[in-house]
Amino acid sequence: MANSLASVGIRTRVRPVERATFFEVWKAKKPAAMILAAPAALGNAATRLEAFVISGATYAYGGYPDIDDLFVQQARERDRKRRETLLYQIQKLMHERVMHAPIFEPATLHGIGPRLEESAVGLNPLLYFAAPYEEMRLRRQ
Repeated sequence: MANSLASVGIRTRVRPVERATFFEVWKAKKPAAMILAAPAALGNAATRLEAFVISGATYAYGGYPDIDDLFVQQARERDRKRRETLLYQIQKLMHERVMHAPIFEPATLHGIGPRLEESAVGLNPLLYFAAPYEEMRLRRQ
């Protein structure tokens, strides 16, 4: 990531730290520079927004009062479609205000083809990528 940013003129320094230390520092909001995180938070959109977007959230650096108000409104809403509309509105505002930089795109290899009996794509619905290669089964010839 540092090399990719350097190619467009953004100088960075990589500081490797242990996982526990990283999360403690992040939670305390001590890093003043850029943090590259690829959280795989489970739950629905509202759960993930609450932790990373809403002002005062555990991992949020600031926020917007109107987005906070929309979040509270959707939390109180009982109608499923209305809640969905409010969450889409929050996501639209986040996108318009560039509150995140989607610079991480997971690229994984998938085995697909006539030689495979089972490709392992979609075996685990909680994974956004294919199951490990050990789960793939080749066809007997």
